Amino acid sequence: MAAQPLREWKTGLFDCFEDTSTCCYGFWCCPCLACTVSGRFGENSCLPLCDLFSPAVFGLCGIPLFAPPAATSLRSSIRSRHGIKGSICKDIAVSCFCVYCSWCQMHREIKDNNKDRVVIINNQPAPVVMMAQPTMMMAQPPMMMAQPPMMMAQPPMVVSQHGVTVTSY
Repeated sequence: MAAQPLREWKTGLFDCFEDTSTCCYGFWCCPCLACTVSGRFGENSCLPLCDLFSPAVFGLCGIPLFAPPAATSLRSSIRSRHGIKGSICKDIAVSCFCVYCSWCQMHREIKDNNKDRVVIINNQPAPVVMMAQPTMMMAQPPMMMAQPPMMMAQPPMVVSQHGVTVTSY
């Protein structure tokens, strides 16, 4: 099977005004946009919060951290899943120097790819459960009615779509 050729991003890094709602979302609340992108991509929605807290934590330990880990890894994953050209070096550079534009571009890419996706829902009917009517058993001998008649329920029967009857005791 031949591999599909890699393609470019559907929108450029600075094409924010192609989708003004995403542009405004990223400008006014970039952490919220980042969490939305992460969730729509199938990752934990709180993953981008690592980008906010990890530089401070690493800085306290004396380790300088410049590349936002969540933005970089998510950008690389989106490129890989959707067959987009690029490299990890470019992902790091974009995530370091244009993080707002990077999140907006990833959001546009995911929105555009979700438009093309077809979801097939297979609704098969549930199996039919039939309960047998309880039968009355008379105590022996029939002339003595000292005890009330006992109700004995028969086990439930399940009839599947294919006409197979299943009984459990």
